[in-house]
Amino acid sequence: MAQVLEFRLPDLGEGLTEALIVRWLVEVGEVVAVDQPVVEVETAKAMVDVPCPYGGVVTARFGEEGTELPVGAPLVTVAVGTPADTGDAQGSGNVLVGYGTSEAPARRRRVRREQAAPAAAVAATDVQAPAPARGDGPVPVISPLVRRLARENGLDLRELAGSGPDGLILRADVERALRDGVARTESPAPTATPVPAAASAEGTRVPLKGIRGAVADKLSRSRREIPDATCWVDADATELMHAREQMNAAGAPKISLLALLARICTAALARYPELNSTVDLEAREIVRLDRVHLGFAAQTDRGLVVPVVRDAHTRNAEWLSAEIARLTEAARTGTLTPAELTGGTFTLNNYGVFGVDGSTPIVNHPEAAMLGVGRIVPKPWVHEGELAVRQVVQLGLTFDHRVCDGGTAGGFLRYVADCVEQPAVLLRTL
Repeated sequence: MAQVLEFRLPDLGEGLTEALIVRWLVEVGEVVAVDQPVVEVETAKAMVDVPCPYGGVVTARFGEEGTELPVGAPLVTVAVGTPADTGDAQGSGNVLVGYGTSEAPARRRRVRREQAAPAAAVAATDVQAPAPARGDGPVPVISPLVRRLARENGLDLRELAGSGPDGLILRADVERALRDGVARTESPAPTATPVPAAASAEGTRVPLKGIRGAVADKLSRSRREIPDATCWVDADATELMHAREQMNAAGAPKISLLALLARICTAALARYPELNSTVDLEAREIVRLDRVHLGFAAQTDRGLVVPVVRDAHTRNAEWLSAEIARLTEAARTGTLTPAELTGGTFTLNNYGVFGVDGSTPIVNHPEAAMLGVGRIVPKPWVHEGELAVRQVVQLGLTFDHRVCDGGTAGGFLRYVADCVEQPAVLLRTL
């Protein structure tokens, strides 16, 4: 006799609590094998194919494409033990972070604030709660982000019928209600003179979710918590460009300009380790990190992401070039893993690719500094006492003023500029 097992959206790691269904990879009635990907989801970090730990026949799917589901919500049900069963009813166990397999439906591993309440309160807010009704009864909302979105827009969740499993209210339901003009709990104060309809501007609402939402949250937190300052300097990059041309003319694998700048950054951080730090607010301590995990800003069709090169301080320019190229391609195709997008200790931002000379970068929280690099363009420059046309670049360093003073930040930036102007300076410190 067939046994129907429920597979819930697993904990995707790195503190993620929800995911957007991008594309279903299986249909109801289709036979799936153990560990076969069944759905493609987008998190705030990356695109992920979610494998099902059970083999059998898909009997149900939960959530339409474009729907956002919280971690722990039902994803699919699979009938195992049928003639069409591919075999292993126990599952493989080879699923994503924090999620096990067994014959019983899996339970959420993440404990949310709402679940830390007494048992009676938990039961009142469980996803199995009945569909919402007007009145003072419980509202089936599992995500605190959904509650906050409704609260900030004055929307009464009791007015909504959730589209999720068992009436669960999803972020898409709240956003749809806001678009459709559902009555708000807080009416605007009356005015003496009504505003004519023609005077009110209508716009398009773009939800802050996925990567866009993650970027917004991180940048806002950086501005709230980090007292940053920026210093900058113009540098003559002519010799660095010549050195790169000579390296690439030797027939070895090509080395990118970004890789050379990354190598310069790691050498500068070895001299000024204060900038490879983070601040522990609770302990009121500066934590100086002994490894450099170098992030670099990459613009994609899905938004800005910051892939991380692990242990960059131990790598040469050729290796850095290959790894940056690999991570850049993964960013463009949306295949970066959460682990490849987290854990950075310092960020390199080459905004020169956008054709701009300078910027004031926002520190990538919880890091302590970011080096920005503008475009390299021919400019008049005094070289060896003579006016000449040289390849000039503007370098900008934004740093957390809690971890160091201007002297340290200026020393770091000056060392980077010296290496750009005279690459031999870097060779002397290796």
